[in-house]
Amino acid sequence: MLSKPLLTTQETADLLKVSEATVRNLIREGDIRAIQFARSWRIAVKDLEAFLNAHANRAPAPSEPIQQK
Repeated sequence: MLSKPLLTTQETADLLKVSEATVRNLIREGDIRAIQFARSWRIAVKDLEAFLNAHANRAPAPSEPIQQK
């Protein structure tokens, strides 16, 4: 069973504030990993997060604050 649901191209577009056509183009170009079901695509949340991390302008913040002595 999946730990997180798969997103449709429209749901992904809504989250990214872009058009659904943009999401389909990113899938076609291989930028976002997706799974095809019949004529529709689904994007795993972890794959969307990987895409966003790969295109971020800086490294993610550490999960725990750095303690100063």
